[in-house]
Amino acid sequence: MNPETDPADVVERVSQEWANAYPDLDTTPIEVFARVNRISAVLAHQLDRELDRHSIGRSEFEVLGALARSDRPLRASEVVSTTMLSGASITKLTERLGDLGLLRRRKSERDGRVVLLELTDTGKELVDTQFPRRLARDEALLQPLTTEERSALITLLRKISRSIDVH
Repeated sequence: MNPETDPADVVERVSQEWANAYPDLDTTPIEVFARVNRISAVLAHQLDRELDRHSIGRSEFEVLGALARSDRPLRASEVVSTTMLSGASITKLTERLGDLGLLRRRKSERDGRVVLLELTDTGKELVDTQFPRRLARDEALLQPLTTEERSALITLLRKISRSIDVH
């Protein structure tokens, strides 16, 4: 693929329309962020479709993923810090995941006020199945990029991501 000769995508057309409507403004950010948003939306839709078969959504999968990545049971606050979900939503999500038999809530042996969350075997099996599928879809999307291009993209997106916290 050659960006110089490939036909315009929808983002390029929309960006050009904005540039025509507002010729005094630099519409370059649309070229970046509309594509990031579009890619994110497509990947989210694909994941939603896959998870729907298991009666869970992306947020619930994020909770399961946080527990799968950990080498020990986690407090709800720890799940909040690693998922960017709110504390209130974690409580609701973990109750639902518990009802589905995907995670277990138990009191800490050291402090009975603390509730620890851990995957059940069924929850671990779900993550063990879904995470590789998600990676395979992501890998297919990145297939046109060379190793160097992937590295450059990661570096550039990291710079932008870090600047969000500053602004």
